[in-house]
Amino acid sequence: MSGLTSLQEFSIWALPVLFAVTLHEVAHGWVAKRLGDPTAQRLGRLSLNPIKHIDPIGTVLIPGLMILMGTGFIFGWAKPVPITWSNLRNPRRDMALVALAGPGANLLMAMLWALVRWLAAYLPWGWVATPLALMGAAGIGINVVLMVLNLLPLPPLDGSRVVTGFLPDRLAWRYSRIEPYGLWILLLLVGTGALGWILGPPVSLLQKIMFSLSKAG
Repeated sequence: MSGLTSLQEFSIWALPVLFAVTLHEVAHGWVAKRLGDPTAQRLGRLSLNPIKHIDPIGTVLIPGLMILMGTGFIFGWAKPVPITWSNLRNPRRDMALVALAGPGANLLMAMLWALVRWLAAYLPWGWVATPLALMGAAGIGINVVLMVLNLLPLPPLDGSRVVTGFLPDRLAWRYSRIEPYGLWILLLLVGTGALGWILGPPVSLLQKIMFSLSKAG
């Protein structure tokens, strides 16, 4: 978003990032409740109030620094929603469904932000239309990145929960032992540029589709 000050960029990205990371977690908790685990509901984590989900580092500091530094690549996270897997009616299958709910919510939000961007083109007031169009573009960007990132089969990302649901018990147990090292592996991928190489093609394709849908006729 060239031509904008750091403060303007921050104001454009703030709502899309906040919604992207909090509704991702709410989706996990909502699907878990539907499948028999009310833990998130009991702890008040099915609320749309973002304050209940904000992680000071993952929701505020990291995305804020990435915006202010002009990295061109923004991601973040909220406080994980607690899931008691033993409450689920079919724990292994249902954990995979709960895991898919987060990226699924990001896909839906990307589509909604594409609609916002499309509607902005028809508004007669430039002072409203321009910020909405930019916010729509930011919403598409952050949600596509979060969806693809979380589908990586790297514990503790959501994709690993899906993989675990399909593995035999012994392999699933061995696979889950990677989790304590997952964050370090992710940081290594970021530091070496490998994460961009992995995420680049699917992110570019999905963003291209979303932006084409958001173009006014």
